[in-house]
Amino acid sequence: MELEFSGAAREVTGSCHVVRHAGKTILLDCGLFQGRRAAARAKNERLPLPVGEIDAIVLSHAHIDHAGRLPFLVAAGYQGPIWTTSATRDLSALMLADSAHIQEKDAEFLTRRGEEAALPLYRMADAVRTVELMIGVNYQRPADIFPGTRVTFTDAGHILGSASVVLDCGSGATGRRLVFSGDVGRSGLAIIGDPEPPAGADFVIMESTYGNRDHEPIGDARAHLGRVVKETAARGGKLLIPAFAVGRTQELVYDLHVLARAGQIPAVPIFVDSPLATDTTGVFAAHPELWDRTEEPVRRIQQLFSFDLLKFTREVEESKGLNTMRGPAVIIAASGMCESGRILHHLANHANDPRTTILIAGFQAEHTLGRRIVDRVPELKVFGRAVPLRAHVEILNGYSAHGDRTELRRWLSAVRASSPRLQGVALVHGEPAAQDAFAAAIVGDGYRVTVPATGDRLAVP
Repeated sequence: MELEFSGAAREVTGSCHVVRHAGKTILLDCGLFQGRRAAARAKNERLPLPVGEIDAIVLSHAHIDHAGRLPFLVAAGYQGPIWTTSATRDLSALMLADSAHIQEKDAEFLTRRGEEAALPLYRMADAVRTVELMIGVNYQRPADIFPGTRVTFTDAGHILGSASVVLDCGSGATGRRLVFSGDVGRSGLAIIGDPEPPAGADFVIMESTYGNRDHEPIGDARAHLGRVVKETAARGGKLLIPAFAVGRTQELVYDLHVLARAGQIPAVPIFVDSPLATDTTGVFAAHPELWDRTEEPVRRIQQLFSFDLLKFTREVEESKGLNTMRGPAVIIAASGMCESGRILHHLANHANDPRTTILIAGFQAEHTLGRRIVDRVPELKVFGRAVPLRAHVEILNGYSAHGDRTELRRWLSAVRASSPRLQGVALVHGEPAAQDAFAAAIVGDGYRVTVPATGDRLAVP
C-alpha cells in the first residue's frame, strides 16, 4: 500500500490523500484550500492526480475543506462512485451547491467592477452531478468499494454524518487496514454522538488541528456564550458570530435555546442570517436518528431548532435590514472564517462600533479574515475598504468541533488498544506548530510518527 498526501499536509484546509493498493487508487476527501485568494486559487486548480487514475473516492464529511473540490473533479471528467454517509450526502447537496453559487456570483461581481475575474472552479451543474455520484452508507455497515477493498464508517463526532474511515485492503496475512480519522470531534458536543474510534488499524492518517492546545471544557461554553450575550445586550450592541453553516450554527442555536428557556439570557432577537445554515438546520432536523439521546435537552425539547426569539433570514433584503435595526441582537452568519457570505456585510457595518461584540467560536486558518480578528489587528479589510476594529472580540474555544490534544491522544490510544499490528501514524490537517507539538507528544507515547508535506509518498508494508 502506498499513501500520497495531496492536501491538508502541514496546513489545515484542502484535505486530500491518495491510497494506492493492488492496482487501484482511492481518494480520501478532496477539499477546498482556504486562505489568501490567489494562493488558494492556484492550489485548488491543481488536481491531486489525473482523474482517469481515480477508481473511487471516500468522503469523511461535508465541510467544504474536505468536500469542496469534488465538483472540480467531476467537471474534469470523474464519473466514479463517491462513498460517504447518508447524512453527509444530504449536507453535501447543500454545501456544494452553495459553493458553486458563491463562485459564480464572485465572478459576476468582479466582472461588473471591471476587474479581471477567474472562471469559477465549477458550476452548479457540476455540484449536482457530484451528489448524484454519492453512495450513502450507515455507520458500522461495511461496503465493498470493489473486490478486495471494503470501507466502513464510524462516527467521528465532528458534525452530523462525519466519519472516521476504515479501509480494509486485501485479506489474511497480506491484508492491511488503514484508518483515516477524518476530523475527530469531542465527547459531549451538543446534538451529535461521541467519537467512536475504529479498531484494528495497521496504519492511521490522523488530523492534528489542535495538537498543541486544550479547549475550555464543553460544559463551560454555554455559560460563556450566555455571559457574552448579556454583556453585549447591556451595551446595546450587536453580537456577531461568524459560524460554519453546518455544525457550529446548530450547536449555537441549541445552546441559545437552552439559555433562553432557563431565563439566562435577555429576550433579544436572535437571527440565523444564512440561507445555507437555514437549509442545513433542516437536514439536522431530518436526521434525529443521529442525535445524542443521552443529552437531557435533546430528550426534553421537542423542537430543538425553533423558539420564540429565533428567526431564520433567507432573503437579501431581510439580511440588509439587520444592519439598520436598532437595539441589541444576536446575528449568526456564515462563513465561519469570515472569507465570504453575509458575515462580511455585518462586519463592514458594525466592526467599528465599540458596542459590538465579535464572538469567534471556531478555528480560524492562517491568512483568513477570521484569523486577523482573532489577532485583533487594528484594521480589517472588508470588500476592499478599511474598517477599524473597535468591536470587542471574544474567543470561545469550547465550541470547537475538533478534539484538542488531550482528546486526540485519547482517541488514538483507543485505536491502538485494539491494534496490535499498528505500524505508524501520519499527521495531517494541522499547522506546523500544532503538528510538531503533537508529534513530539505521541512519539513519547511510543508511536512511530510521520508528518508529511504536500506531495510526499509513504509505503505501508
